Amino acid sequence: MHQEHPPLPGNVVGIVGSSGSGKTTLLEFLVSQLAAQGLRVNIIKHSHHDLELEPPRKDSARLRMAGAAEVMVASPYRFAIIQELRGAPEPTLYEQLARLAPADLTLVEGFKSTPYDKLEVFRPVTGRAPLYPADPFIVAVASDQPRPADLRDGLAWLDLNQPALVLDWLRQRMKIIAPPA
Repeated sequence: MHQEHPPLPGNVVGIVGSSGSGKTTLLEFLVSQLAAQGLRVNIIKHSHHDLELEPPRKDSARLRMAGAAEVMVASPYRFAIIQELRGAPEPTLYEQLARLAPADLTLVEGFKSTPYDKLEVFRPVTGRAPLYPADPFIVAVASDQPRPADLRDGLAWLDLNQPALVLDWLRQRMKIIAPPA
């Protein structure tokens, strides 16, 4: 029986859009500005591709390939946990969030079919149609195009070429107070 998930925490926002639309560039700006304010920001980056996180001949890769279910690589600077799914279903966004340490804000790139609040990065130059007309969970669009006249009520339209405005929208949405200038 399919189990319904509770709503995601209010401090989780997705960033979705076509490949090449500028999602990562926008995320870099948002994270750098928020982290500079002393906020803890987590990121979940979803990929449809295989992940190579370690050189294939390193000890950790050899042990994982030998059959270890999970390998933690730890150093004085960072650690990473690599878990092999070995045919198990991909963990849901809910399951991924549960593995993260607490944060002031978690930004998720991807998981666009999951029902949670998302900001779409939309550039027509990618040649792909926008997602927001068909996805009621997209609450804002950052675009290099003018606001369409037929935009649904309550959907914020932000200028992608002015990322500080996108940051202001995110701060308001998350009720994050901007530091004094």
